Amino acid sequence: MNRRTRIRATVAGGVAVTALGALVAGVGVAQAGEKEHGGDRGDRKGGVTEREIAGLFDRWNAALLTGDAEKVADLYAEDAVLLPTASPRIRTDHAGIVDYFEHFLQKKPRGEKVRSVIRVLDRNSALDAGVYRFHLTDPKTGVTKAVDARYTYEYEKRDGTWLIVNHHSSVLPAEG
Repeated sequence: MNRRTRIRATVAGGVAVTALGALVAGVGVAQAGEKEHGGDRGDRKGGVTEREIAGLFDRWNAALLTGDAEKVADLYAEDAVLLPTASPRIRTDHAGIVDYFEHFLQKKPRGEKVRSVIRVLDRNSALDAGVYRFHLTDPKTGVTKAVDARYTYEYEKRDGTWLIVNHHSSVLPAEG
């Protein structure tokens, strides 16, 4: 094989690898899109689907929309840990979680997921992590602004009910 033939073979191989990479990336994006839009692709562990776990965020967001801090806090286990977006204090009991949401709910938060990665660990535990966007209204001015944050929910099924056992949320840092 002369030099010119080796160069052509190398370029052709590179094009093939690039095309294969694009195909694989496209499949990965399609699968991620399914998860982001509630598809569960039939993934089940112990009868639990990703769609079921995704619905727990909708339940939590609906509780926020009631404006009732107790209703929101009732979705957390008694021993839950909350690392909230808008407070430096870690909340580790029901009273602390209620206190946080009493203040947070004054901003009339409305959440939506931007990107979600769900992992069903077994029939009684799952993780949901990603980015969500909150629309918050300043109670003094009435001006609403969007805030993007990273989140992680750890869920456990206790006595037949899914509860949040760990919730971390932090403002999404600027691209750097």
